[in-house]
Amino acid sequence: MRRMLLVAGLLVSAAAVRADQVSVAVAANFTEPMKRIAAEFEKSSGHKVSLTFGSTGKFYAQIKAGAPFEVLLAADDGTPARLEAEGSAVKGSRFTYAIGKLVLWSAKEAVVDPHGEVLRRGGFDHLALANPKLAPYGVAAMETLTALGVGEALAHTLVQGENIAQTYQFVVTGNALLGFVALSQVIGEDGKIKAGSAWIVPEKYYSPIRQDAALLEKGRDKPAAAALLKFLRDGPAQKLIRSFGYALTP
Repeated sequence: MRRMLLVAGLLVSAAAVRADQVSVAVAANFTEPMKRIAAEFEKSSGHKVSLTFGSTGKFYAQIKAGAPFEVLLAADDGTPARLEAEGSAVKGSRFTYAIGKLVLWSAKEAVVDPHGEVLRRGGFDHLALANPKLAPYGVAAMETLTALGVGEALAHTLVQGENIAQTYQFVVTGNALLGFVALSQVIGEDGKIKAGSAWIVPEKYYSPIRQDAALLEKGRDKPAAAALLKFLRDGPAQKLIRSFGYALTP
């Protein structure tokens, strides 16, 4: 009996040694997909995942200030590249895990038409978008307004969220009648808009939102960090990412 308990104890100890935890900074637009991915990853790997959601711009500042993040899932490709160039991310670890899509959305039916003409018609007091200084989706929203030639006319209506999650909250609570959010925030499992009315902005109106992942220096020797990045590129995770309306690189 004592020998059996000893063997069982050694097996538990070995599993504990193999198990690891990874701290991940995740762009706010990728909140729901990453929660699902993390749950699947924990189940299949035995590793634990600690997720923090926010704006890519703020994550950059926090990482440079020494925040203990080991993996970054950014809302752009520029921030991970910058961190790599500055020695804060492991060279060669970057890859595009998703390509985001912008949508003009209202929580109310029949507000946003299928062609986005509401932006030219006006008739609303507030148009929400993420802060373009912090969030790539905010940059894409401003590019869209400029491309449509309505940027100046609508400037007085703009209200900025710190990140795309706060922007979504402005719209869902009615503080803004409509706003530019990530498609992943409003799409259902059937591929249709869950509620309200929406215009999926044609990609010709804004620069591609290539969202890159990177292994940060603090995660260089962490098995869970490497395993999570590999998991993101595997079939099940990619299928889930696509189901939230993201495109994937060829």
